[in-house]
Amino acid sequence: MSLAASWENLAEVRVRVPGKINLALCVGRRRRDGYHELATIFQAVSLYDIVSATSAETVTCAVSGVEAAKIGPPEQNLAVQAARLLQTEYDVHAGVSLRIEKRIPVAGGMGGGSADAAAALLACARLWELPASQDDLMALGARLGADVPFLLMGGSALGLGKGETLTATLARGRFHWVLAFANLELSTPAAYARYDQLAEATGRTIPITPTIPRPLMMALAAGDQTSVGRLLVNDLSAAACSIAPGLRATLTAGREAGCLGAIISGSGPTVAFLTPSETAATELAVHLSSQGIAKEVRLVTGPVPGATII
Repeated sequence: MSLAASWENLAEVRVRVPGKINLALCVGRRRRDGYHELATIFQAVSLYDIVSATSAETVTCAVSGVEAAKIGPPEQNLAVQAARLLQTEYDVHAGVSLRIEKRIPVAGGMGGGSADAAAALLACARLWELPASQDDLMALGARLGADVPFLLMGGSALGLGKGETLTATLARGRFHWVLAFANLELSTPAAYARYDQLAEATGRTIPITPTIPRPLMMALAAGDQTSVGRLLVNDLSAAACSIAPGLRATLTAGREAGCLGAIISGSGPTVAFLTPSETAATELAVHLSSQGIAKEVRLVTGPVPGATII
């Protein structure tokens, strides 16, 4: 299907897209393609980037927000890659001007770049009036990054493979999280490389196919957040703390303050603390802020919908 450039007559499309945290991240052996086999539970949370798409002759992108300076050149931006992928797949001759308002931390383990790619896919598909369903966009998103399909989908989901094979999961109740953003970035490839190094150094056997602990799945389905907090698991925690030892102090501070559970999100360095209520979350946020152990502390809830046109 060829879409000629009637771009000058189309309106702006704005998409709000959440970040994610991993309630479980179980890591298997590295595959032949260089990725590790994963079993993870995603939850979309109420920390959002906004991506706006307006008609243009070429594909351009501008980024604003407190961490905009950390974004690489356009050719490395997943949102730009998403727009160009749609152009190729649907034979689109129009361009797009993308504007990204960043709130999700860069290189923070919350899927910020993938979120922007998800938002760009949805925004451009609507702007160019493409016959693309959510399933179509999720399939394209998987070609851009393992987290992209989930951030189109949102809610809570079990992710397998690289994380792109998704099954919606039941997570009863509203989760109140406190996020502690670190004063550093942590490379995802570096975290996985250190994971492999630590396993080799200790002689630990890495499973071929990792699985989510059944008690955690049952606790989520039952809405037993006390048990969920106790059962949070991230196989990359030791690797992340090895690279950034200060994360141990952050985890300890939240646990000693009485949270239900604490976990490094993804490859880090964002740390997420589960609390039993909004009041408890506020109290924990004040406590962590007073400790000076994080660049910023934010309160979020989950699960929330994925990329949404606003």
